[in-house]
Amino acid sequence: MKNLTDSFLSLGQWSPAGSFGFNTDILATNPINLSVVFGVLIFFGKGVCASCLLRGTAIEQLEKARARLRKVEMEAEQFRVNGYSEIEQERLNLINSTSKTLEQFENYKNETIHFEQQRAINEVRQRVFQQALQGALGALNSCLNNELHLRTISANIGMFGAMKEITD
Repeated sequence: MKNLTDSFLSLGQWSPAGSFGFNTDILATNPINLSVVFGVLIFFGKGVCASCLLRGTAIEQLEKARARLRKVEMEAEQFRVNGYSEIEQERLNLINSTSKTLEQFENYKNETIHFEQQRAINEVRQRVFQQALQGALGALNSCLNNELHLRTISANIGMFGAMKEITD
């Protein structure tokens, strides 16, 4: 410790002529040299250390941002794939429902055609029956005289009466 105080005291004893010399006492010169070196390192090194820290932080943030970007890109791809599959599913559903609707319309059309054919056939049958009945009545009226007509009616009434007795 004495050497340390001696080295500081020797600074005050420099000659006024400004001579410069080498101090060969290692123990006396080391604290001064170390303080100068540390001062220079701290002064110039703090910017380097700060930029290294900032660079490290920036690289870390860049990696995080890249990871988030990859994640978002994967999610976007998943949404795109899901969207396409949902669109395809909706398209298939629409095709199926349209096909079913067309099939129902075809069935309704066929039922309507069948109904109209049956109605037309029934109308034709009624007309033919009416014409045949009128033709038969006309033939009967022209062939029968009043007496034959009354006997036929009496015979039919008798048959109906006998049928009524059987059923009762």
